[in-house]
Amino acid sequence: MKLRAFAIRTFKEIIRDPLTLFFGLGFPGVLILLLTAIQANIPVSLFELDRLVPGMTIFGLSFMTLFSASLIAKDRESSFLLRLYASPMRAVDFILGYTLPLLPIALAQSLFCFLIGCLLGMTPRITFLYALLLILPIALFFIGLGLLFGSILTQKQVGGICGALLTNLVAYLSGIWFDLELVGGVFQKLAHILPFYHAVQIEQLAVAGEFSQILPHLPWVLGYAIFVVFISVWFFVKQSRKS
Repeated sequence: MKLRAFAIRTFKEIIRDPLTLFFGLGFPGVLILLLTAIQANIPVSLFELDRLVPGMTIFGLSFMTLFSASLIAKDRESSFLLRLYASPMRAVDFILGYTLPLLPIALAQSLFCFLIGCLLGMTPRITFLYALLLILPIALFFIGLGLLFGSILTQKQVGGICGALLTNLVAYLSGIWFDLELVGGVFQKLAHILPFYHAVQIEQLAVAGEFSQILPHLPWVLGYAIFVVFISVWFFVKQSRKS
C-alpha cells in the first residue's frame, strides 16, 4: 500500500506538467517526420523507416532520464524525501515508486513512434510487439540513470546533464544519425562499450525479426540496467542514513 500510494503520487507529479510530458512523448515523432522528409529527397539507408523508427524509440527514452532525475532532484530540494525517510518505506520502495509510473510512459512513447512509422508507410507486423516488450529493460536503464543523477545533482544541474549532455550522447553514440563504422577508431569502440548502441541494435533487430542476433546485445543493456538500479538503491540508503 505504501508503494502504491507513492507510485500514484509520482504519476500525478509527472502529468502535472503536460507541456514537458507532451514534448517528451511527441518530440521523437516529430524527428521521425523530419528525417523521413529528408529521406524522400535524399535517400539514405540509415533513415529508412524500419531502422529509423526503432532508433527513435531509444532516443526518446533519454527523456525518461530527464523526467526521473528532475522529479527526484525536486523532491530532494523541497525536503519531501527528507520527510519520507522518516517513514517505514525502504530504499527499494522509493526506487519502485519512481520507476513504475515511468515505464507505461516509456511504452506509450515507443508505441507513438511506431504509430507514426505506420502512418508514413511502415508495414505493421507482430515483431512490433516484441520490440515494445524489449523496450522495458532499456527503459529501466534510462529511468535508473535518472534516479542516480537525481540523487547526486541539483535540479539545475539535472537540466544540463540529463537534458543537453545525455541526449547528445545518445544521439551520437547510438548510431541513429550516422553509421559508427564511418568514424571508427576510439569513437566506435566507446560506442560499443556504452549501452546506447546495443539498445538501438536490439530494437532494430526485433523489428526485423532477427531475434537470434539480439542475444549478443541484450547482456550489455541488462548489465547496465542492473548496475544503475543497484547504485541508485545504494545512494538512497546512504542518504536516508544521513538524514
